[in-house]
Amino acid sequence: MDTIWFPDLSQCEGSKYKALVDAIRDAIANDQLKEGDKLPPVRELGWKLKVTPGTVARAYTCLTTDGFLKAEVGRGTFVAALGSQKIVPIQPFTPEEWPDEINLLSPLLPDVGQSEAIRDAYLKMAEMLPDETMMRYPSTQRERPARQAVMNWIARLPLGMFDVDDIVLTYGGQSAILSIFQTVLKGATPIVFAEDLTYSGFRHAAQLVRADVVSIACDSEGLLPDALEKACQQHAGQILCTSPEMHNPTAQRTNLTRRKEIAEIARNYDLQIMEDNCYSMSDTDLPSYRALLPKLTWYVSSLSKVFSPSLRIGYVVAPTGRAGDLRRTTQYSHFGIAKPVADLATLLLNSGKVDEIKTKMLGVLRARIKVAVNILGGFDLKWHEDAPFLWLSLPRGWRAASFCRAAEKEGLLVRSADDFALIDGRAPHAIRISVNAHISLACYDDAMVRLRRILLNPPDQIEI
Repeated sequence: MDTIWFPDLSQCEGSKYKALVDAIRDAIANDQLKEGDKLPPVRELGWKLKVTPGTVARAYTCLTTDGFLKAEVGRGTFVAALGSQKIVPIQPFTPEEWPDEINLLSPLLPDVGQSEAIRDAYLKMAEMLPDETMMRYPSTQRERPARQAVMNWIARLPLGMFDVDDIVLTYGGQSAILSIFQTVLKGATPIVFAEDLTYSGFRHAAQLVRADVVSIACDSEGLLPDALEKACQQHAGQILCTSPEMHNPTAQRTNLTRRKEIAEIARNYDLQIMEDNCYSMSDTDLPSYRALLPKLTWYVSSLSKVFSPSLRIGYVVAPTGRAGDLRRTTQYSHFGIAKPVADLATLLLNSGKVDEIKTKMLGVLRARIKVAVNILGGFDLKWHEDAPFLWLSLPRGWRAASFCRAAEKEGLLVRSADDFALIDGRAPHAIRISVNAHISLACYDDAMVRLRRILLNPPDQIEI
């Protein structure tokens, strides 16, 4: 049967699309709309509600997918039979109470609103009418809204002078690292400098571009300036990879004096710097290398470590005047970021929810760091309350490999220092313990207690 039902959206302050979906669902629930009732045509309802036909069409499509409506070609859209509805609410990730195997290899972030924020962004994207850009490749101009959103988000950081055209988008931080290497490195066998213990992604990216990696010694404050200068004298290094704000794996931070010394050496030898800040979750009070050395520093970060690892959205603040070079590399590689991905990042960053969620996430991570420090603090432990991992130098009697095997027998997976050493480097007997927010706090507490028990009982036998 036909119906003259029209909803009232005059008081709606938010999304017209969501409001129309809710109004139709409520009308069905309250028997204002019954099985077989015909909904107004898309254009007629759009005109009546003063919304675009696309908004109505998307609401109808959503309700049809969920089983509330059914579309019949040539006839229209009708209320579906009772019982065919399938409501799929948002299901945030729920921590597993007591898994058989506890993963402490890589940080596992809690869901403190990410799923809902991404869902809301998807709904807003559904409201956005397609235009000619949907049939074109990405371009610098079409990515500008996403780059502007990134710029607004990081504007408070001490990165020196830069504008939206200095920002280049990538598919995550690792993609940024590889693209920078492809842009910067020249010659048959280029040289890359890196900390003697460092993120393994630097090494893997260097292998892909056939570069040799030379390690630079560090202490508790980060890179040793004398070691860096000696390396510059002995090797024609083209770029230094470093993480001064949140070093991976030791969670250490390079102080201001050391940063200035490193920047001066880089300036003297025309050495470019790749500054990886993917793991830093809180604002800093120290100037970045990008601020100290704006013509030589590539600042790299992403949303993966501070929001959701599923979002492969990375970005680079390029050295002054070098963004065009990096942008050409990314375009030759993958023609730029896909429009739906760029739109999603834009909506999330502009919503303000990323910072809100990051604050909540820090609360969860800090609680687990506190648990680990309270239980393991009697050992040689390095940590930072905002780092999602801890660095533990093993006590006498333990080697990293044997400790990892012993922990695995207990259902605990930890990462050996060997994973962070360069191929020709020597790794200390140490492990990195990551925060796992995919398990309950009680389970994480128990995991730290079990690690402590293993640490106190080194093997007696000689390994052959």
